[in-house]
Amino acid sequence: MALAIFDLDHTLIDGDSDHAWGQFLVENELVDVAEYKQKNDWFFEQYQAGQLDVHEYLTFALKPLTQFPLDELMQLRERFLNECIRPIIHQKSWDLIAKHRAQGDTLLIITATNGFITYPIAQLLGIEHIIAPHPEFINGTYTGKIVGVPSFHQGKVIRLQDWLKEHNKNLTGSWFYSDSHNDLPLLEVVDNPIAVDPCPKLESIATARQWPIISLKD
Repeated sequence: MALAIFDLDHTLIDGDSDHAWGQFLVENELVDVAEYKQKNDWFFEQYQAGQLDVHEYLTFALKPLTQFPLDELMQLRERFLNECIRPIIHQKSWDLIAKHRAQGDTLLIITATNGFITYPIAQLLGIEHIIAPHPEFINGTYTGKIVGVPSFHQGKVIRLQDWLKEHNKNLTGSWFYSDSHNDLPLLEVVDNPIAVDPCPKLESIATARQWPIISLKD
């Protein structure tokens, strides 16, 4: 039994849940449409280029959580999951999760997308453990801040190390599946790094290092 770690966006799901949530807010005119769309697209480009300031991005991404009553936020999120996330989970992702579960592996998602969006996606996928930027929630209200280290780039390794201590686990025989060169720090510390439908930069690195390259697209 080992630890099977999964990135979420463009790995287990065929899209970016963070960017998609922004698009959902724009399309439903829940934010300033022109300004929010421009910033949402710009941050996504920065992420793809490996130049994202994760703290600046999270300030932007979490602000809408402060602008709606909690019950309305929950209803919006449920719509988002049904309309935008369920359709982009392919059968190969379900099969891979089932394979590791059958092997008795511990399943863990590590994502840079904030937990308001990703905690219910992990539940949808049947994965008990998830590390994500945790939105601060005080007196029934989101504050727009996060708690602790953002799980992005090297932050994924830092958060994982804390998680391993908390759960008395180790990385012996571990797996990590990711599409992005932003996840290189974590790919380099597991026993079995797997590139999933990788971006060009990760594909080049995986090929040079002879890491397996797979596709989870149907």
